[in-house]
Amino acid sequence: MTMTGAEDTAVRGGPLWWARRRSAVFDSGLGLVSAVECAVEGVPFARDAGIPVAVGVVFGLLAGSVLVVRRRWPIAVVLVAIAITPAQMGFLMGIVGLYTLAASELPRRIIASLAGMQLVGTLIVTFVQVRQSMNRGSLTLGDWFVPFAAITTSLGLTAPPLLLGLYVGARRRLMESLRERADSLERELQLLAERAEERAEWARNEERTRIAREMHDVVAHRVSLMVVHAAALQAVARKDPEKAVRNAALVGDMGRQALTELREMLGVLRSGVGVERAAASVAVGVAAVVVEEGEGPCLAELEELVGQSAAAGMVVDLMVEGEVRSYAPEVEQTAYRVVQEALTNVHKHAGGAKAQVRLAHRVGEIAMQVENGAPPEAGSASSAGLPSGGNGLVGMRERVVALGGVFVSGPTEAGGFRVSAVIPAS
Repeated sequence: MTMTGAEDTAVRGGPLWWARRRSAVFDSGLGLVSAVECAVEGVPFARDAGIPVAVGVVFGLLAGSVLVVRRRWPIAVVLVAIAITPAQMGFLMGIVGLYTLAASELPRRIIASLAGMQLVGTLIVTFVQVRQSMNRGSLTLGDWFVPFAAITTSLGLTAPPLLLGLYVGARRRLMESLRERADSLERELQLLAERAEERAEWARNEERTRIAREMHDVVAHRVSLMVVHAAALQAVARKDPEKAVRNAALVGDMGRQALTELREMLGVLRSGVGVERAAASVAVGVAAVVVEEGEGPCLAELEELVGQSAAAGMVVDLMVEGEVRSYAPEVEQTAYRVVQEALTNVHKHAGGAKAQVRLAHRVGEIAMQVENGAPPEAGSASSAGLPSGGNGLVGMRERVVALGGVFVSGPTEAGGFRVSAVIPAS
């Protein structure tokens, strides 16, 4: 590789400025051949100049040996070749030096200037030599031969090494560019692999969170109703056996429904749908809850949900506003789960309080609100002693926000609690 300045020592494998040892050996060989050539050509030069032959030979050796530094200082090599052109020596150094210069990273204007100088110098020297030969009678051709020979010789000694050097330099730069692009592509692929691993881990965490949320929604509501009915069964077992039988039947129904939903969820997990959902999450890069068509509860089952709470002793009203229509499965399931979890919280934290469920079908969205009044004894928990994991509101918010909706919850001025959510219909 042609060098015009200091090279990074980390990539050197040869001595001094050479990148490889074979490059140093090759340049040393070229320098030796050039020195011998110039020394031989220094003999007639010394005779013509009237100086001692030894001086001409030493001058030729010194001038020709400059070719050794062609990779380090190509400009100096070309300038020396131009300088000794009138002495009719250094033809090898001129050709190799011009090639090295053209293949280097130097600006094109410098290469063109030095190549032009060498072309003009060779043209003048050749013109004078041919003219002198014709005057001495060595050549008997016409006057046209002098400029023809000068132009042909100068172009023959300048154009081929210049064009070859430009081609080799361009090819080298192309290879370096391709190598850099390959390295850059490798780094990008490594970065993409790392990001894919991060996103896969994120997707696994999201899937675990989704599964935990589904398990909470399925189990918490059913078990809460079962506990409420069990408490009522215990209270009326001796006083009203018929009511105790009905409550026991309700507890059994609730347990079977909970088991059915758990089996469906576990079946989905065993079939690998959870993994496919995680992969889909990685592909699209969004934390959306994916629900297949026909899977999970829907808004048509909302009356049954409210009826179950009413059967457990809660006073609850259902109000539906707007034109009833169907929505995407994930929208209907999210709306159902929000109402279900809100009613579960009423059972847990406000036993005996009256609740009101409002569902509004609007243009482009669906809104729901579950509000309960203060429990009979302010600050008291349900008599059934239901535990709370503290994840209900968090799960509802995650569901609604994942679909681009808005979720708000908080206590009311009357001492109750309100849960509101708005979900886009599309």
